[in-house]
Amino acid sequence: SGCVGSSDLSASVSVPVIDLGLLPSSDEQGKLKLALCSGGCFQAIGHGISNSFLNKVRGVAEQFSQLLQEEKQKYSRAANQVEGYGYDLVVSEKQWYVICSDLTLSRRTVSYELNSCREVLHEYSIKLKQLVDLLFKAMAKSLALEENSFSDQFGDNPVMHVRFNFYPPCTRPDKVLGLKRHSDRSWITVLLQDEQVEGLQFVKDEKWITVPVIPHVLVVKLGDQMQIMSNGIFKSPVHRVVTNTDKLRISVAMFNEVEPEKEIGPVEGLIDENRPRLYRNVKIYASFNYECFQKGKVPLEEVKFHA
Repeated sequence: SGCVGSSDLSASVSVPVIDLGLLPSSDEQGKLKLALCSGGCFQAIGHGISNSFLNKVRGVAEQFSQLLQEEKQKYSRAANQVEGYGYDLVVSEKQWYVICSDLTLSRRTVSYELNSCREVLHEYSIKLKQLVDLLFKAMAKSLALEENSFSDQFGDNPVMHVRFNFYPPCTRPDKVLGLKRHSDRSWITVLLQDEQVEGLQFVKDEKWITVPVIPHVLVVKLGDQMQIMSNGIFKSPVHRVVTNTDKLRISVAMFNEVEPEKEIGPVEGLIDENRPRLYRNVKIYASFNYECFQKGKVPLEEVKFHA
């Protein structure tokens, strides 16, 4: 699962580009449905967020990355917690190394001490909330559902986390991954990539596809929660991050999740004789996903009905 050999890569499959400014036109909605059913990942243009503001978001990430280590440790996350600063170095069973540091914050707790980061992050979360609201309505309509069919399961207090990922240069990119293969636990993840350094890859047709860097474009990836709610119609892509020989790579990922105590399951309108229910209902999916990840299990397989 850690191999970065050329035989595992495919340059022939492109990542779809969707113009959010054209939604909910039928043509763009059809392209959106195809992208989410086939791979669960696309590059979003026409998102309405200015280039200058996206540069600000990258700027606060760079600001934190340049702090001395003792300063970063002031924001260390507690054991078994998501929020805060952390550094991961994992050795897999096949002796593939995984290395990444990150700073994760919640939309509810953006008032941490770095004022410039707090202000930019708060504004960014508002802009992305508008974007994802547009998306879940378009996604429902693309399946001939009422526009609130998915959002009705989110609860009154859905969660939004932002993670600033820092992948240091690596002299052995053939042996070291930035992040091992996984699928996101969210219902949707919006990623702002590094302006210059590629690294994100996802699986399609049993090949690893590198997501190209396009300036000021947002990468949208579905997560497990949406695959469950769509009864398997929309896909939660398996992805990983590879390292770079001589450049630091920074990305900013915004994870949108249902309210933790809210039970989710397939939308009833997507269950019939031709497509039976594929997944059982589940609560606190975030914790369940984390436990599976640590045990090397595939969360979606664990909540799937088996004949």
